[in-house]
Amino acid sequence: MGYCDYLKNLLRPLGIYDLSDGSLSASELEALGRGLDGAEAAINYTERESALPTAEGEGLDLWESLFANTPVHYSTELRREAIAALLRIGGDSFTLDAINDTISGCGIKALVQEKEEFGYVRVIFPEVAGIPEGFEQIRTIILDIIPCHLEVEFYFRYLTWAECHARGYTWAYVHQKEHTWYSFQLDV
Repeated sequence: MGYCDYLKNLLRPLGIYDLSDGSLSASELEALGRGLDGAEAAINYTERESALPTAEGEGLDLWESLFANTPVHYSTELRREAIAALLRIGGDSFTLDAINDTISGCGIKALVQEKEEFGYVRVIFPEVAGIPEGFEQIRTIILDIIPCHLEVEFYFRYLTWAECHARGYTWAYVHQKEHTWYSFQLDV
């Protein structure tokens, strides 16, 4: 039910207006109803786009304009998570837990691990085989998040010969799946 119907139902009990189709009063209420419907649609759009959990297009673009680098866009949900992670960065974000909490600001799931050597960390992408799409953009954001005094090593996941042996892969399997060398090494 639009605002036109709402206004007609509101005024009908008074009995002093001709609300039949084509009457002057009905036409005026239809015009007012269209204007109120448009205003409601604009308010709903603004409300949706201004809140990060519901923003879809323009709202996400405006949130991202707050940052020097924008996350890689894989999906709307990952985009929202990345913006939320970037918003969590603060002056006390230098512990490993805090860095891992905000590192998803790059746009995909990433984890930072301390290496045995002091001052060195490794960044892994547990849900991605090989080098993630848009890696240069991801790398820039990660290097902005991780404290600059740490040396960062990026670790990419590929199929190992031990995994091939453990799964019982044969060259017949590789040919059956029509793998190229590149697609085979990503079959993790």
